[in-house]
Amino acid sequence: MRGKPGKADGFLLLSVLFLAGFGMVVLYSMSAYNGQVRFGDAAYYFKKQLFALALGLALMYGIASVDYHILLRFSVPAYLLSLALSGAVLLFGDAYNGSRRWLSLGPLSFQPAEYAKPAVILLLAGVVSRMDRRRSGRMILAVTAMVLPIVGLVGTNNLSTAVILLGIAVIMIFISNPKYLPFLWVVLAGAGFLGIFLSLESYRLERLAIWKHPELYEKGYQTMQGLYAIGSGGLFGRGLGHSLQKLGFVPEAQNDMIFAVICEELGLFGALLLMALFLLLLWRFMVIATHAPDLFGSLIAAGIMGHIAIQVILNIAVVTNTIPNTGITLPFISYGGTSVLFLLAEMGLALSVSRYSALPGRR
Repeated sequence: MRGKPGKADGFLLLSVLFLAGFGMVVLYSMSAYNGQVRFGDAAYYFKKQLFALALGLALMYGIASVDYHILLRFSVPAYLLSLALSGAVLLFGDAYNGSRRWLSLGPLSFQPAEYAKPAVILLLAGVVSRMDRRRSGRMILAVTAMVLPIVGLVGTNNLSTAVILLGIAVIMIFISNPKYLPFLWVVLAGAGFLGIFLSLESYRLERLAIWKHPELYEKGYQTMQGLYAIGSGGLFGRGLGHSLQKLGFVPEAQNDMIFAVICEELGLFGALLLMALFLLLLWRFMVIATHAPDLFGSLIAAGIMGHIAIQVILNIAVVTNTIPNTGITLPFISYGGTSVLFLLAEMGLALSVSRYSALPGRR
């Protein structure tokens, strides 16, 4: 039984606002050169991101003010909409830098793959919380059958997001499932699914070769420049705004490779501080999930925690060439209006759950 709603978790809210603010500061530093060269406006990317951030904060406030249980009735329609939008991208989507991931609505464009993340979290939280978890095998098959269509649609042109969606599903099943052995089949199925996707397109296999020896391939240029940026930052960096690699050497420095330039400007100290902020954010999601009044709320918080954790790990791993380049943004930091909009929508979901959670220190 849930009681009356209290205040949203202030620690989570402050963490989100601090990360968003930090992201805007470093985004301006990383994007000023590209904005000036491409559009004659050093603040071009900053102003677009600020507009999306303002919309996202309003959306976060609206969702946080709503009882998250009400959203359960919209979980299936929201997921079906994500399928429709992801399918529309394949038919009518716009391509940028060789990737067809955007849909345009007049002057505005957005990535349906970003919307699919909260839609999947909400769907799985609702479905799993209402299933008989004692029948773990049936539950895993049902969840897998529900997630694979969106993973397949998104993975056609955005493998990294497909991996994130699959990871979210695995984490949410793992948390709710009292038996761990069936997870062997989930891991094998996921590995097989990814193996098929890798073999369908030759450029995906080429990325493995570039990952091993980026210096031998023209497409390894971005990775090499990112590593130069990380190495030249030293312990405390060159100073905010003083990066050399962002001056056209690291392509699209404000996007996927922004962590490399952060390392150059703020050094190892700044990079570790940013990772510590993400760890604090993840810890707060864990606290909210642990003290949620029901499984539905707990799974929402856990799904969001899994999403952020996977995306941060993948981005930093790509930038440091620990894994092959997958083209994935750093949450709250990289440029991307759609990304920050739906990230803040997820934060609103977590804040809504926190209003009903018996958090430590709350009377």
